Amino acid sequence: MSDMSHHDRPDPKPFQLIAGNAALDFVNTLDNRFRETGADELLASYDDLLRFAAQSELLTERQAKKLKRADASPAERALVLSKVQELREALAEVAYAQLEGREIPGSSLALLEEHFKQAGSHRHLTAERLQLVWNWRGLGREIAAPLWLLAQAAADLLTSDHTAQLRSCASDTCRWLFLDTSKNHSRRWCDMKVCGNRMKARRFHSRQTE
Repeated sequence: MSDMSHHDRPDPKPFQLIAGNAALDFVNTLDNRFRETGADELLASYDDLLRFAAQSELLTERQAKKLKRADASPAERALVLSKVQELREALAEVAYAQLEGREIPGSSLALLEEHFKQAGSHRHLTAERLQLVWNWRGLGREIAAPLWLLAQAAADLLTSDHTAQLRSCASDTCRWLFLDTSKNHSRRWCDMKVCGNRMKARRFHSRQTE
């Protein structure tokens, strides 16, 4: 899609959350996934992961700050990040298979099941005003918290009716995922200002050179 700032810049730009669902915005953090010259990794560090989780409102800003200061080694944070990327790619495999009417890969399904079960083990059932509610343990203490939250977001999406609204950007290199909630289900672009205008300009240029 668009150029995102690299993780080592002093003031990184916000993530572009265009999907209408945190799990799909998560898949989109591997930008230009289908580009021949290679994709752009937007979750290049644990700090990037915290920024994404906070901007997606999976974590509060306070929880994200606590996790940033948490007592954990760089290697432990890197392990969480690698598991997050593993979850993302399994989710992407399933989502694009659903979108294209292909059989869902068994390996991706097994991996998602493992992540979903692990995430669920960190929730506990509480009663609030006679209403039963799932709550999380350790969101501001456990550095794996963003992984659990993203896994739960993915589980909620993939087991819902929202998958019927699943679409991808019409740009061949972008193909960012989103939920099409337009009235006549005609949304084609992740962002008309970015990919829509870029593709229009490309078509105009090709006509001029014919």
